[in-house]
Amino acid sequence: MPLDSMNEASQVASPLSQLYKWEAECPERCYMKQPTTRGLVEYSWGETALLARKVAAKLLSLNYPKGSRIAILAKNSAEWMIVDLAIMMAGHISVPIFATAGKSTLSFILKHAECPLIFIGKLDSYDAINAIVADFEADALSENSKISKPLETVAFPYEGINANLHWEQFIDIEPLMENPIRDANEIMTIIYTSGSTGQPKGVVHTFYSICWAAQASLYSLGVNDGDRLMSYLPLAHITERTLVELSSFYACTTLHFVESLDTFTRDVKSCQPTLFISVPRLWTKFQMGVLVKLSQKKLKFLLSLPFVGKKVAEKIRNELGISNARLWASGSAPLAPALIEWFSQLGINISEGWGMTENSAFGTANVPFRQDKIGSIGKAYDGVDIRIAEDGEIQVKSDCNMIGYYKDQEKTSGVFTNDGYLRTGDKGEIDSDGYIRITGRLKDIFKTEKGKYVTPAPIEAMIMENPIVEQVCVTGTNLPQPIALLVLSEEARADDKDDISESLLNTLESVNASLESHQRLDRIIVFVQEWSIDNDLLTPTLKVKRHVIEERFKDIITDKYSQKVVWKA
Repeated sequence: MPLDSMNEASQVASPLSQLYKWEAECPERCYMKQPTTRGLVEYSWGETALLARKVAAKLLSLNYPKGSRIAILAKNSAEWMIVDLAIMMAGHISVPIFATAGKSTLSFILKHAECPLIFIGKLDSYDAINAIVADFEADALSENSKISKPLETVAFPYEGINANLHWEQFIDIEPLMENPIRDANEIMTIIYTSGSTGQPKGVVHTFYSICWAAQASLYSLGVNDGDRLMSYLPLAHITERTLVELSSFYACTTLHFVESLDTFTRDVKSCQPTLFISVPRLWTKFQMGVLVKLSQKKLKFLLSLPFVGKKVAEKIRNELGISNARLWASGSAPLAPALIEWFSQLGINISEGWGMTENSAFGTANVPFRQDKIGSIGKAYDGVDIRIAEDGEIQVKSDCNMIGYYKDQEKTSGVFTNDGYLRTGDKGEIDSDGYIRITGRLKDIFKTEKGKYVTPAPIEAMIMENPIVEQVCVTGTNLPQPIALLVLSEEARADDKDDISESLLNTLESVNASLESHQRLDRIIVFVQEWSIDNDLLTPTLKVKRHVIEERFKDIITDKYSQKVVWKA
């Protein structure tokens, strides 16, 4: 049930106490639905608790020191949730890793966190983890190695996973019978930020900090035991962890997972989520999917008809599988206002929110949705104090702030002000109603050849108003004028090149007309190959890695061109 007030949120319950509560009060109630190649598998609260107790018992039998860091590398699944509970139960600390992590990132995290064991689930490729395991084995055998044992691996019950132990073997043990509860000040998890620059940082959250946010979200978002949530955004990411996984423990919601990318639409329709959180790139893909079947011109006409318009909008919502949602949300990166307004015409009001790994993703939200605040990240949640510093930086203080970066006191000290506010690195402004707009990142501001500073984020947002643009990076350090590098949407890449060039030229002229002279874009460079996680141009949360793009395409950026729209392979 939702909380009645923030006073209740201040009394933070342990996720484990919530598990024991539902195990006792409603053991037969369905908690998770996991689609597999063998059909739909349902897990009741009783079954979930039993499996968590078995995994915890096995972890305890391995005699790792209390507080050992146990890694999870997997796409979302029921087993992910069970293992997370078991790690808590066994007195250890979870280290979730993005399923898309490459070999260097995996190696860094596992060594930095000194993980003795890793659970491995469904992945698109097992090359990276297989190589890491081989490296660990070789290190353990070398005379000068600091590693006494190779990395233990446990496979979730899916095909194609190489591991020392498989799921059925691991849970072949008598369950833990006690009901251990962890102290609120103990470390619950270390979440390594995906990082658009350098090595990821290990964000340390206690049971209190991250669970305060999860429990407070019940009050702020009205989450209750009748809700159905889709868990498909990475559980290694703070938003999914706080607002989906942990909140489900408090509200007794039902969680639905996705079998694969190919079955995504089917699985969403099966779930009929009442709360649906997504990211800008997926919202754009939803839009493109609609426009492939129905042109914008025809859609606009149909929506303008009083009776027909409502039926068309309802049909589109049903086709997307999100017609029963009472809250649609977007985060991770800015969502173009034009896209929010487009969905609003369909009766889908997308509330943008903002948060960081460092503050448990619990910062601001445009909830309840306000049309006049489109383009903002909403206002601060109750219990969250936000201010704008003299240099325009957004700074935040709340109970859900991290306690620091793992093994890095210097960065921890630098990220907090003397009076305890978290330095977010985002620039912003607050209006008279308390709604906040992000105007850029402090570290993204660059200086042109003329010595003028340019903030790229607002310019990128204007370019993204053109629906054919999927990814954009405005850059221009030491150039006479800034330029825009971009990738087209999948659908636009198949369209006529001349038509696309004309559309982008119109966008260039429109954007430049609203900018000061030193901000105006000299040209647009179009990349045929998309920027992705695989080619290391996007983070696992689909943010553009600006520094990587600038370095990799340095020659293209600094070259001389006569055209205003330039195409690159």
